[in-house]
Amino acid sequence: MSQDIVVTAAMLAIGDELLSGRTKDKNIGHLADLLTLSGIDLKEVRIVADDEEAIVEALNALRGKYDYVFTSGGIGPTHDDITADAISKAFGVPCEYDEVAMTLLAEMYRRREMEFTEARQRMARMPRGAVHIANPVSTAPGFIIGNVHVMAGVPQVFQAMVDNVLPTLRTGTPVLSLAIACPYGEGEIGTPLTAIQKAHPETSIGSYPRYVGQKFSTEIVVRGRSQAVIDAAGAEVREMIDAIRQRKDIAENHSAEA
Repeated sequence: MSQDIVVTAAMLAIGDELLSGRTKDKNIGHLADLLTLSGIDLKEVRIVADDEEAIVEALNALRGKYDYVFTSGGIGPTHDDITADAISKAFGVPCEYDEVAMTLLAEMYRRREMEFTEARQRMARMPRGAVHIANPVSTAPGFIIGNVHVMAGVPQVFQAMVDNVLPTLRTGTPVLSLAIACPYGEGEIGTPLTAIQKAHPETSIGSYPRYVGQKFSTEIVVRGRSQAVIDAAGAEVREMIDAIRQRKDIAENHSAEA
């Protein structure tokens, strides 16, 4: 019986600018890379507008389905930064000015000889009972409530917050992978590859087509949590490629003889 430990996660990226294309997201790929290395499976990503009801609906769906949820965006000082309010509503708690966050921000703006305006104070608001995520870049903290980790949308700040969060998370058995170059297109390998996947249910086999110089080829990637099951599936994939090659060689020989 497999003793693999599976830990799952989802990401909720928040912001009108992401949906309009004005801002190109850099946080999803970064988080996916780090979670994979940590043995946490990123199962779903959603992008929603700066709309409270949309954020609440998406968050409640995700936090009940996965072990962890990570959000990005919407915790800044402007009127459309409504993530803290929406998270509070989703959990049914007040959104309040956090005393420690207020002190951190006030001291930071004093050092910079800048006014700690009402807009800047908004960055100290978070759901009652939330725990800080340290922000070594620009001071304003993210926060954790339940299984939800709320972080900034600015990539440099998001990445710094993720670095602080990852060591605190429960992790699972890492996913291993094996990449196999296949000189044939998906149309030729689709049926036998499906059979191999069915024969090796503990693996996930992906095929990624390429088109170079008017010729199709495919990279086949076998993923799993055990090197033994990956190697077994990989061996069958290589046998499949050899069988297709032999069949083509026979067909070409017959054509040449005709």
